[in-house]
Amino acid sequence: MSSETNPFDNVLEQLDIVSEYLELDAAVKDMLRQPKRIVEVSLPVKMDNESVKVFTGYRVQYNDARGPFKGGIRYHPGVTLAEVKALSAWMTWKCSVADIPFGGGKGGVICDPKAMSQDELERLTRRYTIGIADVIGPERDVPAPDVYTNAQVMAWILDTYSLLKGHAVPAVVTGKPVPLGGSLGRDTATGRGAAFCTREAAKVKGIPLKGATMSVQGYGNAGSNFAIIMQEMGAKLIATSDSKGGIYNKGGLDARAVLAFKEKTGTVVGFPGAKDISNEEVLQTECDVLCPAALENSITGDVAKGVRSKIITECANGPTTPEADRVLDAAGVFLVPDILANSGGVIVSYLEWVQNLERLYWSEDEVNERLEKKITSAFAGVHTEATKKGVSMRTGALIVGVGRVAEAIKTLGIWP
Repeated sequence: MSSETNPFDNVLEQLDIVSEYLELDAAVKDMLRQPKRIVEVSLPVKMDNESVKVFTGYRVQYNDARGPFKGGIRYHPGVTLAEVKALSAWMTWKCSVADIPFGGGKGGVICDPKAMSQDELERLTRRYTIGIADVIGPERDVPAPDVYTNAQVMAWILDTYSLLKGHAVPAVVTGKPVPLGGSLGRDTATGRGAAFCTREAAKVKGIPLKGATMSVQGYGNAGSNFAIIMQEMGAKLIATSDSKGGIYNKGGLDARAVLAFKEKTGTVVGFPGAKDISNEEVLQTECDVLCPAALENSITGDVAKGVRSKIITECANGPTTPEADRVLDAAGVFLVPDILANSGGVIVSYLEWVQNLERLYWSEDEVNERLEKKITSAFAGVHTEATKKGVSMRTGALIVGVGRVAEAIKTLGIWP
């Protein structure tokens, strides 16, 4: 976690707020306040120096009323059960907002992947897969990449799971390498979907994208692709950051050049022609669009008081605390919430899953077109609900997302 705030407390607070609008039945609300299943596994792994280190891994399956559990796996030293529970809940609402037939789940392993070799990561991944193999599968729970995991990690999970089952099961994970059944367009999907949402938000706010300025906190996969795609739409990157610090240039930064520099040096800090600044300064840079694309709880109430952007597009999961939401809402900031803004990843994951099940593959243009249609429809639905109820986009998204899950629970009933 990025702060001492318990992210699952944020989930419960958001649920309490939206429950009033939905007039949820007490029993349904109680069911939505806790995950269906929590799996904790102990993972002994042989390290390169022949020692054995025991890691802890989690898989939280929050709700599957609308379909198989779906959610990423993150490798991070700050992983906690509370964090994984929160992320699994947000995944449940996210899949519902996007109106795709998945429930929500999330996984995490407490480790420092930056301090581990490729061989150690492979052994850890395969051990973790064995630990959760009984609760995942194409019709049960479909993992995907998240913080510090990638297509290679998904390939190891796919291989291990398939060996356990005795046959190839490509649909067990999404975000795989394309030669193993991964979907074209999946690697850029989260950033692209967020860019489509930002384009729609700019229309609402009457802000031309051509020449619009943006600040991106977190220049990983989602943040860098968001910046590059927004740049292609005419926007200008003026500030960005990673875990080591940030950079700023009022005249503009070339998004692709910044990514190339980071890939070469390991950080955006020191990019030629840019001033080094802190992560907090990136969040408080005066701009048209702010995109928090790092970890949760980045924008606290205190940080929010210094935010000077017209639009916030949440590429990260849970980057804004409820207290910060109130500050930003009072300031008139148009915030596109995470469960809508970063749903591009899970939308294309759904498309990948469908392609795997059908053994049918689409071109990248087809995938991007389907993504654009799905996420712009979701944005319109949330904006309509928010406008009708006179609430923020976050509350509007929660009304849509939680409402659909609640309706599914009520329709299924409780048996026996």
